Amino acid sequence: MTQPDFSFEQAALTRGFFRIAGVDEVGRGPLAGPVCAAAVILDPQNIPDGLNDSKRLTAKRRDALFDQIMDAADVSLAEATVAEIDEHNILRASHIAMVRAIAGLRQAADYALIDGNMIPRGLEISSETIIKGDARSLSISAASIVAKVWRDRHMVDLAQQFPHYGWERNAGYPTAQHKLGLERFGVTPHHRRSFKPIHNILYQDRNVSD
Repeated sequence: MTQPDFSFEQAALTRGFFRIAGVDEVGRGPLAGPVCAAAVILDPQNIPDGLNDSKRLTAKRRDALFDQIMDAADVSLAEATVAEIDEHNILRASHIAMVRAIAGLRQAADYALIDGNMIPRGLEISSETIIKGDARSLSISAASIVAKVWRDRHMVDLAQQFPHYGWERNAGYPTAQHKLGLERFGVTPHHRRSFKPIHNILYQDRNVSD
């Protein structure tokens, strides 16, 4: 299994760029909650050990790395809300979150390494896309970790207000517990109404009441 490295960043540095941000998003698949993005500019002299695709790491390891990344790097976190997901679509909303994350860095990035195969519309700095970038670029790995931890913690907070859906464990993904909660307690303000399972529940409810 390949490990992420600093080669993409180094290539950009060699071409004359100075502040290279790795960018990733998390939360495109859940039925509830925002989509979150992170932009991370690593210090080449102080890169935390063990960075990798967040999905390859345990929750405990992600939490530890989150703190190290926040201490050692320039990090910006941003989201697109459920309302924005429903207004646009999940892909566009994830790109909106990415652009916001890049804009929120303490010092402006001059180059972005974007996880995936699409450069977000409205991004005004030079950039490149990297498919499976979270497993190939250390900066994108760092972004994937902080975005994942930040969103998971947000869903734990929401679960305190809406305890029937298991968000503290499933982060809003459509697990059996989440589906059962929807059947028994219905749709919350944090559910994505444009997503088919939620749309179908609302549509069925409307038909029953008509």
